[in-house]
Amino acid sequence: MHVHTYFSGACTTPAVARHFCRESYSDPRDVYAELGRRGMSLFTLTDHDSIEGAEKLRGHRDFFLSEEVTCRMPSGTEVHVGVYDFHERQHAQLQRRRNDLVSLVMYLTERRLFFSINHVFSSVTGRRDPDDFLWFRRYFPAIETRNSHMLEQANGHAAALATRWQKIAIGGSDAHALPSVGTAYTEVRGARDKEDFFAGLRNGMGRVAGESGHFTKLTRDVFLIAFEMMREKHWTALLAPLAVLLPAITYLNYRDERAFCRDWAARIFDKPEARRHPRWISVPQPAAEEWV
Repeated sequence: MHVHTYFSGACTTPAVARHFCRESYSDPRDVYAELGRRGMSLFTLTDHDSIEGAEKLRGHRDFFLSEEVTCRMPSGTEVHVGVYDFHERQHAQLQRRRNDLVSLVMYLTERRLFFSINHVFSSVTGRRDPDDFLWFRRYFPAIETRNSHMLEQANGHAAALATRWQKIAIGGSDAHALPSVGTAYTEVRGARDKEDFFAGLRNGMGRVAGESGHFTKLTRDVFLIAFEMMREKHWTALLAPLAVLLPAITYLNYRDERAFCRDWAARIFDKPEARRHPRWISVPQPAAEEWV
């Protein structure tokens, strides 16, 4: 339910690599094959604001179209919204609405598209605002509770939040390099096809499984991405001596992630959202039977 390929675009972190490094160099066909080896029976890609990778997989009957939409919240913060199983023509509508959360949520709800808030306790998209969590609670049917690149504590808090708010839990690897593909996943036992899978999720029959993130895995994947960058753009091999800094960068990243997770978990779980009364824009809420 969360995996990236070459078509996720330019790297956004670290900023110094923005203009010459990609988020991922994985070929969609290699991702598909690796997921098959790991025992998956349904497949999707969630590239950032792109469905280009689907061109190489559209002939597979066990593949469905998805993407990770980069969305601007009313507070001005940025989040990643997983949107699943839509038609190709709807991609343009998602992109048109991604900087207007009210419009995006209305569109997703009216068309009964399944969507989730991803890595909710991570700083990967930058800062959070308390009002963001109110939107997540009121309008998002699903929360990603198992991400194989997020720390165990971040996944644990996301799972606790999904339980408290009675949200659908989903899992995905968030893999940007092939070795991490399929290391977290979502399962609906007995599902025979895509329709059974999503019906099972909406009826509380889903199960998330797999591993969380850790320093060694992230460092390995960053090295692999750097190697692929140098293979694609040979001049970047001049940056190879800087590779000795990568373990320090991933260590600092996870240190900051722990602090971010600890801070927001304390705010959310120690100060119930009901104590706050923000100004709300009227947005149609999904009927209970749609998401329960």
